[in-house]
Amino acid sequence: MTLTKNSFRQICLKKMKKIPKNSSIYNKNIINNLLMKELKGLNKKNILIYYPLPIEADIRKTILYLRKKNNLFIPFMENESFKIVPFRLPLQKKKFGIYEAGNSFKKINNIDIAIVPVVGVDGNLQRIGFGRGMYDRFFSKLKKRPYTIFTQAKICFTKEYICDHYDVTGDMLLSTDARLIKK
Repeated sequence: MTLTKNSFRQICLKKMKKIPKNSSIYNKNIINNLLMKELKGLNKKNILIYYPLPIEADIRKTILYLRKKNNLFIPFMENESFKIVPFRLPLQKKKFGIYEAGNSFKKINNIDIAIVPVVGVDGNLQRIGFGRGMYDRFFSKLKKRPYTIFTQAKICFTKEYICDHYDVTGDMLLSTDARLIKK
């Protein structure tokens, strides 16, 4: 059987849903410590983050740390893609169970780092997400590609090249059980 992006996505989603709840505190600490260590070395100010869904890597501790010294931005869904808005509390639960900050008319032109959740990653370090293509559309509109860190609660990686040319490519993958994969 040939591995396709869709079949690999289903394998990864099943794997993510099987993560035991009692290991979540341990996993949160691992992913946040790895992420904060990597971000300290990069010394960049404008960072795109995400607020985690239950099956995604929980980076809330890192968000609290970053808020002190950085400009944080979060996706705000619009049509088939999203724009980014400043990270402000309170967040509101929106479509697909995603938490968003309020809308903003502020035009954000420069992102230094993007922290992006992934369902799976292929051999070219390209992202397999939930299948809606929102990150792909957003990244295609950027003038300058930010340093991109993928995060996963549980590693789901294939050495095969199954992604499309337009899928977001990462510079690094952080996971609780793989630690670090760099391109």
